[in-house]
Amino acid sequence: MPPSSVSVFLHQALPFIGFGFLDNFLMIVAGEYIDVTLGAAFGISTMAAAGFGNMISDVAGVGSAYYVESFVAKFGVRAPHLTPDQVDMKSTRWASSMGKVIGVAIGCFLGMCPLFFFKNDRKEKEEAKKEEEAEKEESDKMAAKAS
Repeated sequence: MPPSSVSVFLHQALPFIGFGFLDNFLMIVAGEYIDVTLGAAFGISTMAAAGFGNMISDVAGVGSAYYVESFVAKFGVRAPHLTPDQVDMKSTRWASSMGKVIGVAIGCFLGMCPLFFFKNDRKEKEEAKKEEEAEKEESDKMAAKAS
């Protein structure tokens, strides 16, 4: 029985769910850790910390490709046996691409789970900034009165 587009799709989607999950999970955890530690110590911006987190997750992704594919293979997902003509078919390329796209999208969505465990302190930072600005205005007014 020749492989179907569904088997091509699944063969591509399942490993990419793993890649997307690992990539987002590691980027978020590493970026948050860098932001909280190095960001506070050296004044690194949140975006710079996110960039460093992305770099770490990308490097880990390159190193983990074999392990993700091996893990998926343990569940019986094997590469469909395609002839060279089948590989070149538009429907095969489409199923392969869609499997990768949808797989990585699902994986990235699932990889955002660390966000449930981080404190959202945006409001606290905004309030602290407003207080700081108010204090600065007050000190500027006092300095203007003194001169």
